[in-house]
Amino acid sequence: MAWEIEEDVALGACLWFSPPLPRSEIGKYAIYCQRSVDRTVQAGEREAKPSRMEIVSILLRNPYHHSLPFSIPVHFMNGTYQVVGFDGSSTVDEFIQRLNQETGMRKPSHMGFSLFIDDPSGRNLEHCLPGNMKICDVISKWEQALKELHPGKYDGGTRIVKLTYKNRLYFRSQAKGETDRERLLLAFQVSNEIANGRFPVNKELALEMVALMAQVEYGDLDRPGSSSPGGTSKLKMQHLLHQVLDKFYPKHYKQNITPEQLRQLTDRLAMKWMVLQGCSPSECIRIYLTVARKWPLFGTKIFAAKPILPSSLEDCPVWIAVNEDGISILDYNTMHLKVSYSYSSVLTFGGCRDDFMIVVSQMKERSSGKNRTEKLLFTMAIPKIVEATLLIASYINYRSSPSLLSSTQPSRSRTPAKKPWETENRCFFPSMPRSTKGPTLL
Repeated sequence: MAWEIEEDVALGACLWFSPPLPRSEIGKYAIYCQRSVDRTVQAGEREAKPSRMEIVSILLRNPYHHSLPFSIPVHFMNGTYQVVGFDGSSTVDEFIQRLNQETGMRKPSHMGFSLFIDDPSGRNLEHCLPGNMKICDVISKWEQALKELHPGKYDGGTRIVKLTYKNRLYFRSQAKGETDRERLLLAFQVSNEIANGRFPVNKELALEMVALMAQVEYGDLDRPGSSSPGGTSKLKMQHLLHQVLDKFYPKHYKQNITPEQLRQLTDRLAMKWMVLQGCSPSECIRIYLTVARKWPLFGTKIFAAKPILPSSLEDCPVWIAVNEDGISILDYNTMHLKVSYSYSSVLTFGGCRDDFMIVVSQMKERSSGKNRTEKLLFTMAIPKIVEATLLIASYINYRSSPSLLSSTQPSRSRTPAKKPWETENRCFFPSMPRSTKGPTLL
């Protein structure tokens, strides 16, 4: 019997051995079990046993009263969230479709957003969810991974899974149809990249963009009243300015600055913020994205890496940038372009032992008239190797079939079609300890 109804085996027995009693408690549970069976027949069996969250929901919520008996919050990059309902057979794709309908956003095929799950290890890692996976299986595997990572300490109530919805694939051609909601979330995602030094802006431009985000988040900045007793209003304003800088200003620009330099920075921010008085959030977002999109690699996802010698690249950290056009190598400090490779020149890519590999075909050599092949190896964190590999594969798949773009993970690529989560004992979370170290080459 499918995992969907294992928690209701006792009650579900009445479904087969006696006619359901719709008006009794047992009859209502029998109807719920029947609905679960019908959904299982349509969508296929589960991969994992029921999670603690499922069991608690069944016990507390009278599931027969709801077509979608479970619900979970989905977080956005602007700090808000949306509670979305689902049942035991709901896939990630179905879940996202319901989320988009409730939030007024386009289909993933038109905007490139995907659903991410946090890492059970507690580290600052996220994993993109395959669209054909069932949400209940995702939650169950996350809970199981948490137990294995923290044996003896997991009590089932201290941590719950966190889902985040954000942009993963960016296509310039899709920008014209963006909704206000999509632009807002995209701007906050870019702002997060800027704050963490993953988007190239100088100090002056960074402060301009911080002021725009402050206007979106907090509205007009009021001048402190001179008659305020004890200067309380001015202290509140200074606290707000510091809060805005901590949230939106690039962290590396604030390192090692003196208290006097920080005071000057807050004063300059206050001036720029006050200039925006009366400007609506939608107008600020429009200006913000117009400025951000002037970077030729806007929408690129970048990964910290270090080339492994011998290599045509220098022995120093770099950024590997992945976007719709290809793969680029950026200088780590300035984010200036070092070299770029179009997808047509990429022969293979992915994990090679514990490293990330890209094999590219270069220009023809004059002496032989043949293309020269170059193999580049990089040291990267294993979860990031998986993320970068899947991202490259998704872009390549989309180029070959534009209708393919969805929240689902790639099923085809220029390289063998084995997925990383199927490579090493179907380890869904790459950060978990694994018994083998085989290649994860796609």
